[in-house]
Amino acid sequence: MAAFGVDGNAPTGTMMPIHEKSGVHTPRPSFSALCTVPQHQPCSNLACSLTRTRIPQPLVVHISPRIFWLAAKPGLTMSLPPGPAYILRIVPYYAPSLITCLGFRLLQEYDPTLQGIPTWLILLATLVARPLYAFLSLYWADFANARTAAAHGAVLPPTVQEGTLSLIGRLAESTRNGYPAELMLELTKEYGYAYNISMRPLPAAFVTMEPDHVKAILATQFESFPKGPLFIDQLGSLLGTGVFNSDGEMWKFHRSITRPFFVRERISDFEIYERTADYALNHAKERLAKGVSVDFQDLTARFTLDSATEFLFGAKVDSISAGLPFPPALAASRTPKSFHDHPSTPFVRAFGRAQALTVLRTSYGPAWPLAEFWRDEVRPLRAVVDEFVVPLMRDALERREREGSAGVGKEAREESNVLAHLVGDTQNPEIIKDELFNLLVAGRDTLYQLLVQTSSLLTFSFYMLTEHPDIERRLREEIFKFVGPTATPTYDNMREMRYTRAFLNEVLRMYPPVPSDSRRSNKPIVLPATSTGLKPIFIPADTTCIYNTINMHRRKDLWGPDALKFDPDRFLDSRLQKYLIPNPFIFCPFNAGPRICLGQQFAYHEATFFLVRLLQQYTGFKLDDSLNETPPAGWKTRDEAMQNERIHPMAHLTMYVKNGLWVKMEELKST
Repeated sequence: MAAFGVDGNAPTGTMMPIHEKSGVHTPRPSFSALCTVPQHQPCSNLACSLTRTRIPQPLVVHISPRIFWLAAKPGLTMSLPPGPAYILRIVPYYAPSLITCLGFRLLQEYDPTLQGIPTWLILLATLVARPLYAFLSLYWADFANARTAAAHGAVLPPTVQEGTLSLIGRLAESTRNGYPAELMLELTKEYGYAYNISMRPLPAAFVTMEPDHVKAILATQFESFPKGPLFIDQLGSLLGTGVFNSDGEMWKFHRSITRPFFVRERISDFEIYERTADYALNHAKERLAKGVSVDFQDLTARFTLDSATEFLFGAKVDSISAGLPFPPALAASRTPKSFHDHPSTPFVRAFGRAQALTVLRTSYGPAWPLAEFWRDEVRPLRAVVDEFVVPLMRDALERREREGSAGVGKEAREESNVLAHLVGDTQNPEIIKDELFNLLVAGRDTLYQLLVQTSSLLTFSFYMLTEHPDIERRLREEIFKFVGPTATPTYDNMREMRYTRAFLNEVLRMYPPVPSDSRRSNKPIVLPATSTGLKPIFIPADTTCIYNTINMHRRKDLWGPDALKFDPDRFLDSRLQKYLIPNPFIFCPFNAGPRICLGQQFAYHEATFFLVRLLQQYTGFKLDDSLNETPPAGWKTRDEAMQNERIHPMAHLTMYVKNGLWVKMEELKST
């Protein structure tokens, strides 16, 4: 099935993702309680502080009399800090060393002639046993997988021939100073658009930029590619078991209880956008009037956070009213005390810090608990956010109980926000908290689910406006034609503004909020061949599969020779029919298949509304080069896209501008 089709509610010719299957499912057991709240240092820049990460529920130890093993056993309550739990969990992996040591001792006990074996030799053999076993196991697995692939008429992906230390060094440097997914792109020159990266002794990870593979992972073979236990383990204490951080029946349950709130009737009321966008732009106007540049990334972060919390909870965090940050050189002298004392500050700090810690966890891989050995650093931050959510949730549950006692049926109840809707479907407070936080994380930072990275989309949209004044003029002409210079846009207006939608799609193509994502195969899979005449690709079970969206979006063989040029018209002219419609999975900013973004239309509406208000009021968009982070000098020798960058795009789990997007703009004179 194609990932995109022409949606009847979308502008003519606009490509829209398919809908996922429906269904109602039963929830799993409840979740663990949250810990106490620590104090954190203030951060003056909301957008810079809000990055991302994840973590697990407290692990429960179960010791078998035959062999040591660790499992999460529902019903048991003994919990451990992350570090000790991790140590216990990996004990079985050192069985070869334990067996070697015990074996020597038993042999010496039953054969006195072996008592002369030096202790140092026994220790050396004990230390070597585990890594030796690991390497032998991996090489045997490679051999066995090659045979299995051949039996299916397939081949294993080519493996990057580079040492582990060299790869780790290049990856670390790319993360610090490189372009998003730059290393993955460099490796395509030698290995093509689908290959294995192997950092021994870890199992190989499969990397792909092939649309047919993305289609299989996200849609046609969706059940074979869950997020996997590591992803869920890392995100557990931040997201619980909500719609982003669960697989199987639990994911289906969470999906089913949130889906009904994202129908057209729910997301076509633009009152929240209007109120929040006007408030944000008024703050920008006050700052610009003082001759001080505005961090547009921070501004849109506050806009999306406030609109997301009001949409979800019926009450906003109101981070905009705290004021906007000053540039670093002025921050100490001009930032008022009220900025740090604002009621929204604890929420914003905890929310941003929790996401930043999750980025660190993902970089540590399965060994992340060693970095938080005695204390789960994320759980208390989640508790701070819950302090805002819980009173609202309690009021909603009490109102639901009163309505039930009065005989008010579900059809008659008013569900003005997502919280009210969730309370109508379940009264389990843990499920409600987890779901709201999941949606909030998505709503603030990405076009991934719900508001789906709207802040990232708007940030890079403004960047493109500064680089393309001709596009700014065309957008304003379309807005004035269908909306007018001051009127509020309606749903019908947005359907008519085809160039505005094409502009947003082109931003999503060049700067997808999630440049890379991953799944984990739960069984052996055969993926399509990368080109005609080649054999299919065999993926063993338990393989991490990384699909790289940003590089796929920029492939010239998929998008044409001008793929690295920013041009919204490609979504309107003959290139649409030539490239995208025949091969819709070349464009996946919202994911696809059953996990496709519930809030994709919500995101388009919110971003469009903000752009309309921005272009009705301002012109002369410019970057403040004295404040923005300049790209590394080495980028001038790289590909065309990197050569032309004037800011430093970066990515952890999401795309953002390093140290903010400081801008200047002029008020539009009325004509």
